[in-house]
Amino acid sequence: MKKLLLSALVLAIFVSCKNESKTVKTTTLDYPETNIIDTVDTYFGESVADPYRWLEDDRSKETEAWVKDQNDVTFGYLEQIPYRKELKERLTKLWNYEKIGAPFVEGDYTYFSKNDGLQNQSVIYRYKTGDDPKTAEVFLNPNTFKEDGTISLGGMSFSKNGKTLAYAISEGGSDWRKILVMNAETNEIIEDTLVDIKFSGMSWYKDEGFYYSSYDKPKGSELSAKTDQHKVYYHKLGTKQSEDQLIFGGTPEEKHRYIGGGVTEDDKYLIISASVSTSGNKLFIKDLSKPNSKLVTILDHANSDSYIIENIGSKLYIMTNLDAPNQRIVTVDASNPTPENWIDFIPETENVLSPSTAGGYFFANYMVDAVSKVMQYDYNGKLIRDVELPGIGTVAGFGAKKDEKELYYSFANYVTPGSIYKYNIENGTSELYRKPSIDFNPEDYESKQVFFTSKDGTKVPMIITHKKGLELNGKNPTILYGYGGFNVSLTPSFSIANAVWMEQGGVYAVPNLRGGGEYGKAWHNAGTQLKKQNVFDDFIAAAEYLISENYTSSDFLAIRGGSNGGLLVGATMTQRPDLMKVALPAVGVLDMLRYHTFTAGAGWAYDYGTAEDNKEMFEYLKGYSPVHNVKEGVKYPATLVTTGDHDDRVVPAHSFKFAAELQSKQTGSNPTLIRIETDAGHGAGTPVSKTIEEYTDIFGFTLYNMGFKALPSKTEEKIKG
Repeated sequence: MKKLLLSALVLAIFVSCKNESKTVKTTTLDYPETNIIDTVDTYFGESVADPYRWLEDDRSKETEAWVKDQNDVTFGYLEQIPYRKELKERLTKLWNYEKIGAPFVEGDYTYFSKNDGLQNQSVIYRYKTGDDPKTAEVFLNPNTFKEDGTISLGGMSFSKNGKTLAYAISEGGSDWRKILVMNAETNEIIEDTLVDIKFSGMSWYKDEGFYYSSYDKPKGSELSAKTDQHKVYYHKLGTKQSEDQLIFGGTPEEKHRYIGGGVTEDDKYLIISASVSTSGNKLFIKDLSKPNSKLVTILDHANSDSYIIENIGSKLYIMTNLDAPNQRIVTVDASNPTPENWIDFIPETENVLSPSTAGGYFFANYMVDAVSKVMQYDYNGKLIRDVELPGIGTVAGFGAKKDEKELYYSFANYVTPGSIYKYNIENGTSELYRKPSIDFNPEDYESKQVFFTSKDGTKVPMIITHKKGLELNGKNPTILYGYGGFNVSLTPSFSIANAVWMEQGGVYAVPNLRGGGEYGKAWHNAGTQLKKQNVFDDFIAAAEYLISENYTSSDFLAIRGGSNGGLLVGATMTQRPDLMKVALPAVGVLDMLRYHTFTAGAGWAYDYGTAEDNKEMFEYLKGYSPVHNVKEGVKYPATLVTTGDHDDRVVPAHSFKFAAELQSKQTGSNPTLIRIETDAGHGAGTPVSKTIEEYTDIFGFTLYNMGFKALPSKTEEKIKG
């Protein structure tokens, strides 16, 4: 066992310019011994050791024992934090409010989701459309799937008449799904369960059946084995899954890792999108009104992201970033749909477009410096109005069927809990439909957007949120959260957990790093492959801005991110271990030389490249791969790695190997621990109880290692009293 002498709680607490006396508490932390096995790979003539390769075997007894031993040490450490119970109680209390989703109409009923407060999974309710919503009854309760809430609802799709429901479930947080088919009038399951389904929607054709996507079941572990041959099937009601018709995919000479099939609202066309990576797709169309019609190619390359969002008869409306990095909508006739025939409908602008349709109109949702702006157009491309929004923040929704007269959308920002508004599609008026009753006063907090300069001179936006009246003394506990990849945009949103953090006097800062989609495809591409270092440089510059402006200092700064954001944290802490006190990489992509060998990881190559591409890419990846850049004799920040044992998106081996490297090489007194949640995956569908426990430990670990002997809010009350 490697022993590490911890000097815990050695920092003085600074509140209102007053110091409490410094107290030093020392403990000896024994890390579990992690076997080193001589495993070596060769890339372009260079040998690379991989001593913890054995931890990739998620089915071995040795890995199982290692996980148990690591959790024993981690939870033993977390249990000593004196205010862990207080944090959990506050998180639980604040979480305990009614959460209701936007209603939607299917058949004769209006449906909505509701969580009474602390239910592990939200419940689906319904009432007869036109009746009082108070008459709503439970339709589907995922909390009954399994007592501990670890089986979640993974998607729902109603037949066109609303009388049949296909719904997906996820077990233990896995991306693998099962689909059940229910008579929506009687709530009876009417068919055998469909199995081995992954990365799939369910799109109905009339009331006869639905299209879905899946992979062949992999050889070896279904939680880590490679899956790279996606297929679209059609399931006809009343038949067995073994009889389902293969529609697209499955040819060995042309592998597509992500394929989706969807039917237009009028049942006229089947649309197929096929991709080899998470960016770019081919596009095909099939006329379902003509028996034995062939798939017609719209796009035969994956040089753009292009999707059909609407049709009027044979007139197609396509959202695309082909020759338009910020996206545009074009029209074309289905009889001759290739790009040379496209006509601009809503042209590209300087802001990124995300369109939707409802009630016979288009709604163009633009990001303006990561904040929402919505414009309404008719089907002739005429601007009807700028939609007046409730405030500055993020809206979602603005979608409904063509015959609907109203729609529902949500609004939130970092200090405003998500509220639902009802929008009259014809006259453009909004009214508040649901506002949560939560023990949090937005008036006590403020958010502001700043722009800082990255290493190469690029201006990058960041939103900083905290209590009003915050003293800029460099001593405020701060979480810097980032992602920076896959064209994903971080827009203002409300988090119960972050509200608790800010109650403690914490600062929450979110920069919009390159690699994201906030400024279109060019912004995304500026953080990919051989430009990935830009993302880390942006994050480092964000931290330096917060320090230079006295929001915080290195002793009170934590960096946090999940998935690709876990890579961001891992790379940043290994490049600049002096910059932060705490690092919180969650479900991270941390072994950049082998990420593409697991599950669907090869599909991430657009953003990362792979170590097999060429020598230059191999050397670049090895140069920042967190697992390969932990050095002997370096004092790394206090680190709590978090992952789930059922994560088959970013397999937990990434986190296992990174934690093992840190524990074997860490110098100094900062702990390097890993918290491995059981029956949990990449995040989606995690039960509320597990989520509260995880945030309790993350916040407790963070504050404890910043030197707080009591919760900051309690310390402030004591001083003021």
